[in-house]
Amino acid sequence: MIYYLEDDEQIRNLTLYTLSQTGHETRGFSRAAEMDAALTQAIPDLFLLDVMLPDEDGISVLKRLRKDPRTQDVPIMMLTAKSTEYDTVTGLDSGADDYLAKPFGMMELLSRVNALLRRAAREGAESTPLAAGETLDAGPISLDPASYRVTVSGEEVRLTHKEFEMLRYLMENRGIVVSRDKLLERVWGYGVAGETRTVDAHVQTLRKKLGEADPEAVSFVETVRGVGYRLKA
Repeated sequence: MIYYLEDDEQIRNLTLYTLSQTGHETRGFSRAAEMDAALTQAIPDLFLLDVMLPDEDGISVLKRLRKDPRTQDVPIMMLTAKSTEYDTVTGLDSGADDYLAKPFGMMELLSRVNALLRRAAREGAESTPLAAGETLDAGPISLDPASYRVTVSGEEVRLTHKEFEMLRYLMENRGIVVSRDKLLERVWGYGVAGETRTVDAHVQTLRKKLGEADPEAVSFVETVRGVGYRLKA
């Protein structure tokens, strides 16, 4: 089940029709209060949220969903006319798993929706298991997969699921350059390459959070221009 919160009836109906025609069960809502009422009956497998809404902005809805134990792990994609880097980072830093700016193509939307659903279904299946109590370490950064905790210089840093999995993959491949396409495939589950700011925006928020605990930690996530990212060896 996919819940889509969008006040523009034409966009909402077209998106829901496309999703339903490709085998997805959907429900659409024009107001946050309507979706809240539906959540008392059933929890969806994926949320699609607009930002500009009549009763409550989408970022506020996103934050509420991430604080609710019932929905904190449900994938969320923002679908919005706001496309600046600041807006993208704000959405991702607030807990969104992906961000798609309007006008968007239906094929790209379907690809991203399917990727998020596949990723949720095989949570953690692609990660290499570590022995109980074993951590991944890089300078002041320590990541414990078992407890799902990241500390920097002993201070716990709260990351979103995608930030955690991206950092984990970089740490597992420390010293190796990982392309944006590879990160999209491993962390988001995308099966096709494409021009997207998703990885870059997540790296930006990841660096910000690491740096707030210890400025030295920022330098460990290196940008390899034109290729991707590498955790400093």
